[in-house]
Amino acid sequence: RLGVILSAYTVYLDLWLCGRDGTVLANGRPGRYPQLRGASVAGERWFRDALAQRSGDDYVSSEVRAEPRLGNAQVATYAAAIRDDRGAACGVLAVHFDWEPQARAIVQGVRISEADRARTRVLLVDAQRRILAASDGKGVLSETLPAGFDGRESGVARDARSRTVTAFHRTPGYETYRGLGWYGAIVQTEG
Repeated sequence: RLGVILSAYTVYLDLWLCGRDGTVLANGRPGRYPQLRGASVAGERWFRDALAQRSGDDYVSSEVRAEPRLGNAQVATYAAAIRDDRGAACGVLAVHFDWEPQARAIVQGVRISEADRARTRVLLVDAQRRILAASDGKGVLSETLPAGFDGRESGVARDARSRTVTAFHRTPGYETYRGLGWYGAIVQTEG
């Protein structure tokens, strides 16, 4: 069943069915990731937080990261408790969103004139301004955007020291999902 879901939703890298103790019982791509069965995810925050949710309608999300168990692929993990007939959490379903190809399509898909391309970066950053995707591929998951947003939802920030102008806007989420406070940003070196 996990494999069927993955064939229908190509934005997911893998799905993991985990027991209450954190053991991965099954995954959707056992041929690609055979080492997962029996691995422990008990120490993962997303696993512990999913088990702690009070309702079967609740889920948790993690920050984008390189997942060693999936070949260091960049993933955003969403997890929810699996409940028995009495409503008690008996395990966790983890959905690993295949972040990198989707994010790359977004930041490289922004139209920038050829004259400005060499001095312009399109970025997605998290709430702490850690770079999640960059049109030039640099600094992803390792750098923080220096421009401060000062709590604003959108605006422009100038940095005289680096001679850059950064336009930014907080992402709105999707339908009932509030989002994680991420921003889209365009950074351009003055020239």
